Amino acid sequence: MSRIAILSVNHAKAPIAVRERVAFAPNQLAAELQKLNAVTGVQACVILSTCNRSEIYAIIEDQNPEEILSNFLAQTHQISREELDPYLDYFEADHALEHICNVACGLDSLVLGEPQILGQLKDAYHAAKQAGSLNKKLEKMFQHAFSTAKKVRTDTQIGSSPVSIAYCAVKLSEKIFADLSEQTVLLIGAGEMIELCAQHLNQKGVKNMIVANRTLENAKKIADQYAAQSISLKQFSTIIHQADIIISSTAASVPIIGKGLIESALKQRKHRPMFMLDIAVPRDIEPEVSQLDDVYLYTIDDLQQVVSDNIDSRTKEKSLAQEIIAKQTQVFNKWLAVLPSEQLIKKYQFSANQIKEAAVLDALKRLKNGADSEQIIKKLADQLTNKILHTTFKNIKQTASENLAQCDGCIPNIKKQ
Repeated sequence: MSRIAILSVNHAKAPIAVRERVAFAPNQLAAELQKLNAVTGVQACVILSTCNRSEIYAIIEDQNPEEILSNFLAQTHQISREELDPYLDYFEADHALEHICNVACGLDSLVLGEPQILGQLKDAYHAAKQAGSLNKKLEKMFQHAFSTAKKVRTDTQIGSSPVSIAYCAVKLSEKIFADLSEQTVLLIGAGEMIELCAQHLNQKGVKNMIVANRTLENAKKIADQYAAQSISLKQFSTIIHQADIIISSTAASVPIIGKGLIESALKQRKHRPMFMLDIAVPRDIEPEVSQLDDVYLYTIDDLQQVVSDNIDSRTKEKSLAQEIIAKQTQVFNKWLAVLPSEQLIKKYQFSANQIKEAAVLDALKRLKNGADSEQIIKKLADQLTNKILHTTFKNIKQTASENLAQCDGCIPNIKKQ
């Protein structure tokens, strides 16, 4: 019997030093999906990798799905099970359904109700679809999560107040600089998180923004919206000393900002303070940078206090959202219950069509040989009726008497023309 299984390493248990070790690089995702899908027992899989979580969603026909997924995660990232196991969460059946819905609705996020995770979950689903690692059951589960998230957003106020990682990043920078409008901000990356940071900073009156990205064209798309400067990553080391605030969120697999670069920048700045926020996983900024005087370095894990200060308005909506999730889970389970009968019907239809095609070919051959058409049609009808009903009659004879009433209800009522 196949099971719905989810393995998660997330911000609730795992610090950033662990999360970055099990993160999946976007350019390796398709290969990892195909590798996991080829494991014995794995029928379908999706991998989600964000700054706050790495999760595997799978349909597995095996006695121990948790072991299969845990071993895959450990072996893929060359981390021992002893190191990894304390940070693992495993969900199965209804608990798995509730978990994916909690994730989609932002109820399991660092920032309660944040909307970005739904887009990231959709990206993970589309990546799996492109890699060919979905099946009907897993695809239905993701569609279920998306529709549940939409219902929660519509029927509750979970996303009403402006609390997101990007919003919290800007709020944290205000604790260092009283007036953000006077500061120069360097944004590194061109993803949704950086775009949201640019939007919030613009609302705070920041006029001097620089957007740096590996692809200059993508940096320009964000910069042009806010009259900001756009540069390539090759250039940013020459202007980094201008930045009072640096917010970085790229998909780089290794740090792009080292201690030596910031030491040089501080000398040029005559040791005016720099606020640096690294919201990338794996990290963009070497942790050793925090050892420097005049540098305030924060990671995504440091946003928790800002989140707590701004989350009260959403917590009362969480219980209402969870009630919706519980009801939607019942709907999904009803679909699961009828899935075997759907598969049986498809099998029966396929078998009936094979019988039909063989009988029709035989009838056409007889017609070509000059046989009487009326006799051929009657024989064709008899053949189809007898062959299609043969298995049904056999099953009726083997059915217990208490179940025969159900068989009686399946007899078609033919109306006379």
